[in-house]
Amino acid sequence: MADNFKGKDVPTRMVCVGTNFGFVPHLFFPKEEGANYVAPELIQQLERHRRNFTIFSGLDHGVEGVGGHQGVHAFLSGVLSKNSRGLPEKNISVDQKAASHVGASTRYPSMQLTSGSEGGSILSWNSAGVAIPPIRDLRKIFAMLFQPTGQGELSSLKKANQQQISILDLVESDARLLKKRVGIEDREKIDQYFTSIRSLEKRLTQSAAWLDRPKPKVSYSLPNEPNEMDFVDRVPLYYDLATLALQTDSTRVISLEFSDLGPNSGGFPVTRGYHQLTHHGKVDSYIKELSIIERFHTKQFGLFLDKLKAIKEPNGKNLLDNTMALLGSGMGNASSHSNKNLPLLLAGGGFKHGNHMRFEPGKTPASNLFLSMLQRFGLDTDTFNRSSGTLTGLETV
Repeated sequence: MADNFKGKDVPTRMVCVGTNFGFVPHLFFPKEEGANYVAPELIQQLERHRRNFTIFSGLDHGVEGVGGHQGVHAFLSGVLSKNSRGLPEKNISVDQKAASHVGASTRYPSMQLTSGSEGGSILSWNSAGVAIPPIRDLRKIFAMLFQPTGQGELSSLKKANQQQISILDLVESDARLLKKRVGIEDREKIDQYFTSIRSLEKRLTQSAAWLDRPKPKVSYSLPNEPNEMDFVDRVPLYYDLATLALQTDSTRVISLEFSDLGPNSGGFPVTRGYHQLTHHGKVDSYIKELSIIERFHTKQFGLFLDKLKAIKEPNGKNLLDNTMALLGSGMGNASSHSNKNLPLLLAGGGFKHGNHMRFEPGKTPASNLFLSMLQRFGLDTDTFNRSSGTLTGLETV
């Protein structure tokens, strides 16, 4: 375990959990604001942690987060990828902004996990405006974190790492020559390419520094054939590995994406597909089945908070106190394909919690919340993408 922290030097962590289809609004948002709200159906799964989280309503990304399913990828950035041109850090997501602050302090500056398909991430985007593919394979995630690297494999990794850096040097040299021969629009694309190259080269250099360091030992083991298990049985395993990754300081930043349920309806007792259910049109039978899936998500997030809270840290606090855990979506209401009024819940991380904070619709960017999180994480910055400032009313302990 991470035992190299001393007293107040314990770092802050960040975990961002996102669902593709959001949550049924009236099952997620309380009718009352403030501390004395009545917990709706989905929030009841988290009731024991009421003093450890805050619910936000009225926050979204305005015109930068529209497009129905095509707008969901702006969840953690507040910027649609097609609108990122000209921005200094494109549509970088809040987790990757935090990861840039971590640098080589951990084996992995960040980790991207998903329970769904590995075709591409809609959660994490780097400063070049490129989506970072998440990892679905549970055995691969476990191996990355805890499986010792054999001597032969270690030599191969070092050689491959050096070769990749050398290739990047050649590619960058060729790209600089090309830049002199093209127009302004193509130069901007090449500049974006340069940013990607420099980012990759930096990650390779950081990775090389960790190759000779032993991985932490844990008593945890995955069940047999974990990747073949139903969604309902796999999801807790992602949270287990995320908890261990934070506890061992293998990483301090994690994004976890929940999308499709996979075969067998994910193991849920439902008669229709997840996507079909989200287009419920306020039909009670659809909402009843959909709520089974959504209650599962908030329940599992609550169990994750249980795990974090049970781990004591050298500064006298627990891992939840030192971890900002965000649950939400870039989809506000899947039934109407609305990206307004995003479901957002922030737990832990040293903030004063216990409230439902309601904001006037269309007035406050969700990126203000992300800016507050980044400042709490330790970044010295006054802006994050389309933010207009930190989130009014959200205070630290």
